[in-house]
Amino acid sequence: MAIIEIPRRETAALPATPRRAMARIFSPSNSTSTISSFSNHFSSNTISEPMMDENIEKAEAMITKWDVKGSTFAKFTSLFQENRKEAKDFVNCIKDLRRAMHFLVSERASAGKLVRAQNLMQMSMQRLEKEFYQILSANREYLDPESVSSRSSTISRSLSATSDDENDYSSDHEIQRVGDKISEVERLSVLAMSDLRLIADCMISTGYGKECLTIYKIIRRSIVDEGLYRLGIERYSSSQINKMNPTALEHQIKTWLNGIKIAVKTLLHGERFLCDHVFSSSEAIRESCFADIAKEGATNLFRFPELVAKSKRWPEKVFLLMDLYEAISDLWPETESIFSFESISSVKSQACSSLHKLSDSVRTLLTDFESSIQKNSSKVPVPGGAIHPLTISVLNYVSSLANYSGVLSDIIAGSASPTQLPLPESYFESPTVNEMPTSAVSVRLAWIILVLLCKLDSKANLYNDIALSYLFLANNLQFVGKKVSTTSLKCLLGDDWTVKLDRKVKLYAANYELMAWNKVFSCLPEKSQEDMSPDTVKTYFRQFKAAFDEACRKQMSWVVPDGKFRDDIKLSIKSKLVPVYREFYSTHIDVLKGDRTLKLVRFSPDNLGNYLSGILQGTAVLESSSSSLSTSRASRWLP
Repeated sequence: MAIIEIPRRETAALPATPRRAMARIFSPSNSTSTISSFSNHFSSNTISEPMMDENIEKAEAMITKWDVKGSTFAKFTSLFQENRKEAKDFVNCIKDLRRAMHFLVSERASAGKLVRAQNLMQMSMQRLEKEFYQILSANREYLDPESVSSRSSTISRSLSATSDDENDYSSDHEIQRVGDKISEVERLSVLAMSDLRLIADCMISTGYGKECLTIYKIIRRSIVDEGLYRLGIERYSSSQINKMNPTALEHQIKTWLNGIKIAVKTLLHGERFLCDHVFSSSEAIRESCFADIAKEGATNLFRFPELVAKSKRWPEKVFLLMDLYEAISDLWPETESIFSFESISSVKSQACSSLHKLSDSVRTLLTDFESSIQKNSSKVPVPGGAIHPLTISVLNYVSSLANYSGVLSDIIAGSASPTQLPLPESYFESPTVNEMPTSAVSVRLAWIILVLLCKLDSKANLYNDIALSYLFLANNLQFVGKKVSTTSLKCLLGDDWTVKLDRKVKLYAANYELMAWNKVFSCLPEKSQEDMSPDTVKTYFRQFKAAFDEACRKQMSWVVPDGKFRDDIKLSIKSKLVPVYREFYSTHIDVLKGDRTLKLVRFSPDNLGNYLSGILQGTAVLESSSSSLSTSRASRWLP
């Protein structure tokens, strides 16, 4: 950082009218009431002019010793670092000089004395300016926002204890006595902050507050700007954000998310704490100073989420937007506290604006996602009745949304009810809107799943085989139920919802069994009769063999991806088919013994289950489905 050139003032001469030269001392910051009080004080007490002359002479000895344009020692030595006791005496001399100048004005003393006093005052202010700058520069390590913020409680107690008496100046010994223990960093921070406040109070009270503020603002603003830059907080325009591809924008968002907490809780909080302490004598000055230091950087910090919210949309962006929303919401108490001044309320307004825009964008993305489900126009049925890619993408998306239930609750509160969205009036017996959970988040997520179920119902109509269409629905709803049960969705949707969905899965599985195996069952008599003719018996065996072969061959290419669900279906088929076949087989197999047509009896009751084991495996289909699943997860959420 470039060294600040301390302004040099000519002190050899004053304007023709001494009292006009005193305008700085009796500036608005030092009101006429203050001047009057000093005049009354000195006129009401027996303080003689020789006493004032003595005070001026003492002040002159101390001030000229530390004249920045005087000796080499004074030029290159820090008063506050060299001798803290003398630094205290130096400040007290300035206070005495100021009182003397008030007395001279009240007594209408000669211009020469006023000129002498004013020259000394300017000389002392140049020294304090230099000391102020040196303390700020040399103690950056101990005045950095992280040190100040993380130790603000300890430092506050130390500063409070050492400031009980406004005339008592903190020394190393006094600060070390504060509290049972205080670290070296805290000790140095307290010393530096005490020095800065002492100088600031003195300069402001003598009308030199502007010079003090200028130095402070330049140095501290550079620290804030540098801190934000190191956190990766950059300044972007709307066009720059829009030109970023999703990957680049996601990187910038994550950088912002990693930096926002430190920026608010450490950088800005520490800066506000320091500013409040150094300029504790004037709320107006504190406000003006902190606004100049932090307003621009903080506004830019909170503007970024709004720019992101307004940029182009893609489905996965909703999660990044909710991350941004959550980050701002979590830091809102600190944001309100840090930016409580009216002059910087625009920072809070920007944070609120970003929250509003993020909410709007999240709601829009959810509506877009629902619409994309309804508009899915794929006309090619999924081979083997497997799980549709649409089902996979939607459930991955919704289960991820469930992890943001707290944020979503704030965002969608008061938004349009799902019942106002365009869908068929009813949807078979799956969980309906009236049966959905009552929380806003649960209702919205259950509604998105309902939109999916309606779309799957239409997808099932693409199959020419009714049994396969039922198997498709059973597979997809079973996948939905399993996903719900193994994610945060279970808590949001509740047991009643999952029970109703499971009931629907079983109904579809039963319909599949009925449609796929009804022909096989019809090849056997409803009730086996012992007096059945051999030809009739042969016909039944022949028909059963053909129907069973056809059913198994067809269902070799069908698939039930979930192993347990597949075994349950096979067991259900076996439990119904084997007993009926065993009864017929046991009753009539003797009729075919010795007959060359015995080869028609390919299946015995005991090995019937072995033949069933090969159905619903759909190896090729499973491989294709697995590939689709990987592609869906790796590339995009959009159905």
